[in-house]
Amino acid sequence: MVSSVALTLLNAHSDAIGYTRAMLDQRARLLRAAVGFALVPPEHPELQVLHRWLDSWRGIGDIATGMTRQGWDLQLTEYDGEHWRATFFVCGQAHSIVGGSAWQTTPWRATQRAAWDALQKAEEGGR
Repeated sequence: MVSSVALTLLNAHSDAIGYTRAMLDQRARLLRAAVGFALVPPEHPELQVLHRWLDSWRGIGDIATGMTRQGWDLQLTEYDGEHWRATFFVCGQAHSIVGGSAWQTTPWRATQRAAWDALQKAEEGGR
């Protein structure tokens, strides 16, 4: 027989897991929206503000932090001072499972595109 205390703890644990998943889902949606809009040319003032934030080293850090919370590691590499490759791998793996990768002329654009690809694949695959 299961005590009422054990059931209460089990229910609290289930509620906490559900809350955590909901928070991650909400954060993932916000991250996906921000990255998606960052891929749109900044013709309107609202998009210019977004680009000022995300088209920077600070923006790369914020995207990397958000992606880490979703279970992704970022590898960002410069090639010949002209191009950048950003790749998101599943956290904790031997960097063999690629979520998204992009080759661009700026590090922020590479990071944004790779993040978008990883988030798209995760949504399609239910990760």
